[in-house]
Amino acid sequence: MIYYIFFSLVLLGALFCAYRMATTDFKRRIIPDVYLFPFLFAGLLTSTFFHWPITIADSVVGGAMGYCLGLIVGFVFEHIKKHEKYPPIGMGDIKLLGAGGVWLGTFGLSIAMIISCFLAFLWNIKKHEKYIPFAPFFLISGFLSLIVIWFLI
Repeated sequence: MIYYIFFSLVLLGALFCAYRMATTDFKRRIIPDVYLFPFLFAGLLTSTFFHWPITIADSVVGGAMGYCLGLIVGFVFEHIKKHEKYPPIGMGDIKLLGAGGVWLGTFGLSIAMIISCFLAFLWNIKKHEKYIPFAPFFLISGFLSLIVIWFLI
């Protein structure tokens, strides 16, 4: 009984952090660490102690892969577009990719990245804004990716 209560509290806390990250990124173009790091820690707790489709090994590898992928994309686009006022990907987005990798593993992270980039592309076509809030798209696609993983495994 305590197991399910604690699991529910961890998931509710992660959901609250995800909501706050998405709304803050959408409104102010920043992903606060005060919500990002508890979200990351909840992902590590979930994959370690609870019945979760992602193992702890895949969770750690997925987190490292997400972080490195974000750094590579940020580094490449930073050197391509030096004259831009805003960087193409912020450090909050890079840390969010790492946290998403912890929650989703390598397979889920790849699905979430494809879906979120497609959603962000559609948003840019519709709004024509210089800044695309990536966190809402990544968190929605991460949830969809988690549903896919849950039913495939």
